[in-house]
Amino acid sequence: MVRQQGSAMGRSAGTAQENEVDRLKEEEPGGKYDDIINLPHHVSKKHPRMPMKNRAAQFAPFAALSGYGEAIREVTRITETKRELGESDREELDRKLACLQDHLAEHPEITVTYFLQDSQKEGGKYVDVSGRIRKIDLYYGLLVMEDGTKIRLEDILDLSGDVFNSCFDE
Repeated sequence: MVRQQGSAMGRSAGTAQENEVDRLKEEEPGGKYDDIINLPHHVSKKHPRMPMKNRAAQFAPFAALSGYGEAIREVTRITETKRELGESDREELDRKLACLQDHLAEHPEITVTYFLQDSQKEGGKYVDVSGRIRKIDLYYGLLVMEDGTKIRLEDILDLSGDVFNSCFDE
Protein backbone atom coordinates (compact mmCIF):
# COMPACT_ATOMS: atom_id res chain seq x y z
CA MET A 1 0.00 0.00 0.00
CA VAL A 2 1.31 3.40 -0.95
CA ARG A 3 0.93 6.18 1.59
CA GLN A 4 0.68 9.80 0.86
CA GLN A 5 2.11 12.45 3.08
CA GLY A 6 -0.68 14.50 4.56
CA SER A 7 -0.47 17.49 6.87
CA ALA A 8 2.50 19.26 8.29
CA MET A 9 2.35 17.04 11.39
CA GLY A 10 3.53 14.08 9.34
CA ARG A 11 0.38 12.04 9.63
CA SER A 12 -0.61 9.89 6.70
CA ALA A 13 -3.81 10.61 4.87
CA GLY A 14 -6.02 7.57 4.41
CA THR A 15 -8.96 5.65 5.77
CA ALA A 16 -10.04 5.52 9.36
CA GLN A 17 -8.81 1.94 9.45
CA GLU A 18 -5.32 2.94 8.44
CA ASN A 19 -5.31 5.66 11.06
CA GLU A 20 -6.36 3.11 13.70
CA VAL A 21 -3.55 0.79 12.66
CA ASP A 22 -1.03 3.60 12.88
CA ARG A 23 -2.30 4.57 16.32
CA LEU A 24 -2.02 0.97 17.56
CA LYS A 25 1.52 0.67 16.24
CA GLU A 26 2.55 3.75 18.16
CA GLU A 27 0.93 2.52 21.42
CA GLU A 28 2.07 -1.11 21.49
CA PRO A 29 5.21 -1.84 19.54
CA GLY A 30 6.48 -5.34 19.03
CA GLY A 31 3.87 -8.13 18.43
CA LYS A 32 3.55 -10.02 15.16
CA TYR A 33 -0.17 -9.31 14.78
CA ASP A 34 -0.37 -5.94 16.48
CA ASP A 35 -1.38 -4.27 13.24
CA ILE A 36 -4.58 -6.36 12.89
CA ILE A 37 -5.47 -7.63 16.34
CA ASN A 38 -7.83 -4.79 17.23
CA LEU A 39 -9.38 -4.21 13.83
CA PRO A 40 -13.17 -4.56 13.54
CA HIS A 41 -14.43 -7.96 12.36
CA HIS A 42 -15.06 -8.14 8.64
CA VAL A 43 -18.69 -8.76 7.63
CA SER A 44 -19.23 -10.04 4.10
CA LYS A 45 -21.83 -8.39 1.91
CA LYS A 46 -22.06 -11.45 -0.37
CA HIS A 47 -22.29 -14.32 2.11
CA PRO A 48 -24.78 -14.32 5.00
CA ARG A 49 -23.47 -15.18 8.45
CA MET A 50 -23.72 -18.89 9.30
CA PRO A 51 -26.09 -19.65 12.22
CA MET A 52 -24.41 -20.96 15.40
CA LYS A 53 -26.31 -24.26 15.10
CA ASN A 54 -24.75 -24.93 11.69
CA ARG A 55 -21.31 -23.80 12.84
CA ALA A 56 -21.37 -26.37 15.63
CA ALA A 57 -22.75 -29.07 13.32
CA GLN A 58 -19.70 -29.00 11.10
CA PHE A 59 -17.66 -30.49 13.95
CA ALA A 60 -20.24 -33.12 14.99
CA PRO A 61 -18.92 -36.05 12.88
CA PHE A 62 -15.49 -35.85 14.42
CA ALA A 63 -14.84 -38.40 17.16
CA ALA A 64 -11.33 -38.51 18.52
CA LEU A 65 -11.82 -42.03 19.85
CA SER A 66 -14.18 -43.71 17.42
CA GLY A 67 -15.85 -46.72 18.96
CA TYR A 68 -15.01 -45.66 22.51
CA GLY A 69 -18.64 -44.97 23.43
CA GLU A 70 -19.74 -48.39 22.18
CA ALA A 71 -16.91 -50.08 24.08
CA ILE A 72 -17.94 -48.36 27.32
CA ARG A 73 -21.60 -49.35 26.82
CA GLU A 74 -20.55 -52.95 26.17
CA VAL A 75 -18.42 -53.12 29.31
CA THR A 76 -21.16 -51.65 31.49
CA ARG A 77 -23.89 -53.89 30.02
CA ILE A 78 -25.06 -56.37 32.65
CA THR A 79 -25.41 -60.05 31.86
CA GLU A 80 -26.86 -62.79 34.01
CA THR A 81 -25.29 -66.11 34.85
CA LYS A 82 -27.10 -69.27 33.92
CA ARG A 83 -29.02 -70.76 36.84
CA GLU A 84 -28.66 -74.43 37.59
CA LEU A 85 -31.94 -76.23 38.18
CA GLY A 86 -32.42 -78.15 41.37
CA GLU A 87 -33.43 -81.83 41.33
CA SER A 88 -37.16 -81.19 41.78
CA ASP A 89 -37.19 -78.43 39.13
CA ARG A 90 -35.34 -80.72 36.70
CA GLU A 91 -37.92 -83.50 37.31
CA GLU A 92 -40.83 -81.11 36.70
CA LEU A 93 -39.23 -79.88 33.47
CA ASP A 94 -38.71 -83.51 32.34
CA ARG A 95 -42.42 -84.23 33.01
CA LYS A 96 -43.41 -81.18 30.95
CA LEU A 97 -41.16 -82.28 28.07
CA ALA A 98 -42.69 -85.77 28.18
CA CYS A 99 -46.15 -84.15 28.08
CA LEU A 100 -45.11 -82.12 25.03
CA GLN A 101 -43.86 -85.32 23.35
CA ASP A 102 -47.31 -86.88 23.91
CA HIS A 103 -49.14 -83.85 22.40
CA LEU A 104 -46.62 -83.03 19.67
CA ALA A 105 -49.07 -83.88 16.85
CA GLU A 106 -51.36 -81.06 18.12
CA HIS A 107 -48.56 -78.49 17.87
CA PRO A 108 -49.51 -76.94 21.20
CA GLU A 109 -49.00 -73.25 22.01
CA ILE A 110 -46.41 -72.88 24.76
CA THR A 111 -44.16 -70.27 26.38
CA VAL A 112 -40.54 -71.22 26.89
CA THR A 113 -38.27 -69.41 29.34
CA TYR A 114 -34.68 -70.14 28.42
CA PHE A 115 -31.14 -68.83 28.81
CA LEU A 116 -29.79 -67.01 25.75
CA GLN A 117 -25.98 -66.94 25.75
CA ASP A 118 -24.49 -63.50 25.06
CA SER A 119 -22.40 -63.38 21.89
CA GLN A 120 -20.07 -60.64 23.19
CA LYS A 121 -19.16 -61.63 26.72
CA GLU A 122 -19.65 -64.21 29.44
CA GLY A 123 -23.21 -64.72 30.65
CA GLY A 124 -26.45 -63.91 28.91
CA LYS A 125 -30.10 -63.26 29.68
CA TYR A 126 -33.33 -65.14 30.18
CA VAL A 127 -35.81 -64.83 27.35
CA ASP A 128 -39.49 -65.79 27.04
CA VAL A 129 -40.63 -67.08 23.65
CA SER A 130 -44.24 -67.98 22.88
CA GLY A 131 -45.41 -69.99 19.90
CA ARG A 132 -46.40 -73.37 18.59
CA ILE A 133 -43.98 -76.24 18.96
CA ARG A 134 -42.88 -78.10 15.82
CA LYS A 135 -40.71 -80.86 17.28
CA ILE A 136 -38.44 -81.99 20.08
CA ASP A 137 -35.15 -83.25 18.68
CA LEU A 138 -33.66 -85.47 21.37
CA TYR A 139 -30.64 -86.39 19.24
CA TYR A 140 -29.44 -82.76 19.02
CA GLY A 141 -31.11 -81.72 22.28
CA LEU A 142 -33.31 -79.03 20.68
CA LEU A 143 -36.86 -77.79 21.03
CA VAL A 144 -37.90 -76.40 17.62
CA MET A 145 -40.75 -73.91 17.31
CA GLU A 146 -42.89 -73.54 14.17
CA ASP A 147 -41.31 -70.14 13.44
CA GLY A 148 -37.90 -71.84 13.22
CA THR A 149 -36.61 -70.83 16.66
CA LYS A 150 -34.30 -73.52 18.04
CA ILE A 151 -33.83 -73.74 21.80
CA ARG A 152 -31.33 -76.02 23.45
CA LEU A 153 -33.06 -78.29 25.98
CA GLU A 154 -30.27 -77.71 28.51
CA ASP A 155 -30.98 -73.93 28.41
CA ILE A 156 -34.70 -74.23 29.23
CA LEU A 157 -35.66 -72.89 32.65
CA ASP A 158 -39.45 -73.30 32.41
CA LEU A 159 -42.26 -74.32 30.10
CA SER A 160 -45.83 -73.10 30.41
CA GLY A 161 -49.06 -73.43 28.46
CA ASP A 162 -52.56 -74.90 28.52
CA VAL A 163 -51.29 -78.25 27.21
CA PHE A 164 -49.79 -78.98 30.64
CA ASN A 165 -53.20 -78.70 32.33
CA SER A 166 -54.39 -81.81 30.45
CA CYS A 167 -51.24 -83.76 31.35
CA PHE A 168 -51.21 -83.12 35.07
CA ASP A 169 -54.97 -83.20 35.79
CA GLU A 170 -55.25 -86.91 34.97
